[in-house]
Amino acid sequence: MSHSTHTYSEVWDLDVFFKGGSESAEFRAHLEELKEMKRRFEENAVAFYPPQSGEDAALVWNLIDEAKDVMMNLRQAGAFVSCLEAQDMHDRKANALRGEVTTISADFSSVFTKFQQQLSECSEQVWAELLKHEGLKEIAFVLEEWRQKAKDKLSSEEESLIGALAVDGYHGWGQMYDTIVGTMTIEHDGKSYSVGQANNLLSHPDDNTRKAVFEKLEKAWGEKEELFAKTLNHLSGFRLNVYKKRGWEEILKEPLEYNRMKQETLDAMWGAISKHKAPFVEYLNRKAKILGKEKLTWSDLDAPVAETTSTMSYDEGAAFIQKQFARFGSEMAQFTEKAFEDSWIEAEDRPGKRPGGFCTSFPLSQQSRIFMTYSGTMSNVSTLAHELGHAFHSHALKDMHTLNRNYAMNVAETASTFAEMIVADAAVQEAESKEEKVALIEDKLQRSVAFFMNIHARFLFETRFYEERAKGIVSSDKLNELMAEAQKEAYAGAVDEVHPHFWASKLHFYITGVPFYNFPYTFGYLFSLSIYAKALEAGGDYEEKYMALLRDTAVMNVEELAMKHLGEDITKEAFWEKGIRLCIQDAEEFLELTK
Repeated sequence: MSHSTHTYSEVWDLDVFFKGGSESAEFRAHLEELKEMKRRFEENAVAFYPPQSGEDAALVWNLIDEAKDVMMNLRQAGAFVSCLEAQDMHDRKANALRGEVTTISADFSSVFTKFQQQLSECSEQVWAELLKHEGLKEIAFVLEEWRQKAKDKLSSEEESLIGALAVDGYHGWGQMYDTIVGTMTIEHDGKSYSVGQANNLLSHPDDNTRKAVFEKLEKAWGEKEELFAKTLNHLSGFRLNVYKKRGWEEILKEPLEYNRMKQETLDAMWGAISKHKAPFVEYLNRKAKILGKEKLTWSDLDAPVAETTSTMSYDEGAAFIQKQFARFGSEMAQFTEKAFEDSWIEAEDRPGKRPGGFCTSFPLSQQSRIFMTYSGTMSNVSTLAHELGHAFHSHALKDMHTLNRNYAMNVAETASTFAEMIVADAAVQEAESKEEKVALIEDKLQRSVAFFMNIHARFLFETRFYEERAKGIVSSDKLNELMAEAQKEAYAGAVDEVHPHFWASKLHFYITGVPFYNFPYTFGYLFSLSIYAKALEAGGDYEEKYMALLRDTAVMNVEELAMKHLGEDITKEAFWEKGIRLCIQDAEEFLELTK
C-alpha cells in the first residue's frame, strides 16, 4: 500500500450548520423559525380548496413552495439531531430535541396530506390546466403520484380517522416489538449480551462459540414466540383491514407502488435468481468442507473461512477510495475529496457512539454527513465507500426541485452499492496474499447469498404469511413452519439446520412504514450491478450517463428509468441475469482458489 500524504480529521464538523452541539443557540433559533414557517403554511393550507380552474395554478405553486421551505428546514433539523444522537448516545439534550423535531414533522405531515388530498380532488380538466404551469410541470410526476394515491384511498375524513387510530392500533404494535427485543439478553461465557451484540458473535471464528450463541438466540426467540406472534398477527391484521376497506386486493400493491415498480419486474427478478442458485449452493458446500462439515448449519453462514490481516489506516483507506473513484470519473473523485477535506465524516473509533453507519443530507447547505466507526478493516473501507455513494446520489440531485429528490428505497441503494463495488473489486485485485483474496471474495459472496437467498426467504415467508393471515390468526407453530420452509427453498437445500424463529428475530417484518421491507434490497443490489457492468464495458466515460440516471431516480418509475438510461427492459429475466453473472464469477473464483 502506498502511504497517503493527506491527514484527514476522523471527526465530523457539525458547527458549520449550527454552532454548539445540542446546546446550540443557533439551532434553537432555527427550530423556532421552523415552527413559525410551519404555522404559516398551516394557515394557508387550511384555507385551500380544490382548484376550480387553471388560474389557481399560481396559488397551488406558492403553497407547494411554502411546503418545500418547511421540508428543507425540517430535513436540516432532523439531520442535525440524527448526527448529535449518533455521535453520543448519552446526549440527553439531543433526545429532547428529537422529540421536538418529530412533533413538528408530524404536525406538518398531517396538514400537508390534507393539502395533497384537496389538490387531488379537482376535475381532470382543471388538473390538465394546472400542469401547464412552468413550475408545476417540472414536478408533474410527483403530482400525478399524489393524485393517484388520493384516488386509491378513502375520503379524507376516513383516511384521517385511520391515521388517528393507527397510532395505537398499528404503529403501537411496531413499537411493542422494539420494547420486547429491548428487554432480551443473552448470557454467554459469564457475560450478558444484547440481541444485537449476540448476533455479532455469529461471525466468530470459533465454531463452538457460534453454535452456542445461535442455540441461545433461537431459544430466547422461542421463549417469547407467543408475544411476537401476537404482535405480528395484529400488526398485519390492521394492515389487511385497511387494504380491504380501500378495496385493495393485491397484497403487494402498497410496496410495489412505494418502490415505483411493476409486479412483472419483481417476478422477473426472483425468476432469474431462482434459476441461478447452483453456483452459490456450490460455494456454500465448499465453505462447509473448509469448516470440516458435511453441510452448513445456519450458524455457519457468517463464519470466516480465511484470515484477513490487512488493515488500512483511515488516511490510507481514504486514499484508496479516492484512487478507485478517480478511475471511474472526475466528478465522483472531486466530490469525495471534498467530503474528506471538509470533515463530512465521523469515523473515530471511540465508546459512546451508536453502532452502524448512515449518510444524511443537509439540503439547506447542500452537504451530507457520514457516520460510521472506522477500525481499519477492508470491510470498513467498503462501508465508507457505500456511504459516500449515498452522499454522491444527493450531490447529483442537488439542483433538482425538493419534491423531485424523493427516490424510493429500491433505487436508494443503487449509488451506494455501485460505489462499494468499485472499491470491493479493486481490493480483491490488489490483495497481497491468496488467503487475503479468498477472504475478500468471500465478503462479496456473503452479500450475494444475503440478497439472493436470505432476502428471498424473507419474501417467500411474508407472501405466504399474508395468504394465511387473510384466513385468520396464524399460530406461532405455523409461523415457524412457514419460515423453515421458505429458508430451505431459498437456500436451495444448501443449509442443513435452518432458523425457524427468524420471523421473530427480524425487525423488518415489524416495520409499519411499509410492508415487504425485503425485495427492494435485492433490487438495488442487482440494479446497481447491471449499471456497474455497463460502466465496465464503457470504460472511463460513463460518469455523465450515470449522473443523469441518478438525477431521474425520483421522477419516473423504475421500468422507465432503466429503459431511458440503460436501454433495458427490466420486466424480462435477461436484464437481471447480467448482474447475477458478475456474482457467479465471484463464486467461480472462490471455488478455483479453494480447490
